[in-house]
Amino acid sequence: MKLTIIARGRIGASPEADIVERYRARMRGEMAIIEIGDTAPWPRFEGGRTVVLDETGRDLSSEGLADRLRGWRDDGVRETRFLVGAADGHDVATRAGADLLLGFGKATWPHMLVRAMLAEQLYRAGTILAGHPYHRAG
Repeated sequence: MKLTIIARGRIGASPEADIVERYRARMRGEMAIIEIGDTAPWPRFEGGRTVVLDETGRDLSSEGLADRLRGWRDDGVRETRFLVGAADGHDVATRAGADLLLGFGKATWPHMLVRAMLAEQLYRAGTILAGHPYHRAG
């Protein structure tokens, strides 16, 4: 299943961009990054699943995220998109259209750092599904 991070704003040359690129490269074409302007409409897609990163979203463990992705993949879903908003987050319609609202705990995170955290978690989910030792659950 293809995983696509769609994020508002340009990450530019930064430590966060280096982290995102490191995990994107490790996933060997299974993860793509699309950047859009802060006021541009979200791209429209047919099919697939949409996950909106939101402060009110569910706080899933790494295993929980991997299980959700496994279920969608096994149901024939070909792509899952992850929407990362700008500093002001998402509007009501974007949240309402999500298949999953996903949060990274109760803290508020800078949206550029969220990209790096999300890229790592998607890589980790892939290693969990592949039985790779990267994820060392106790």
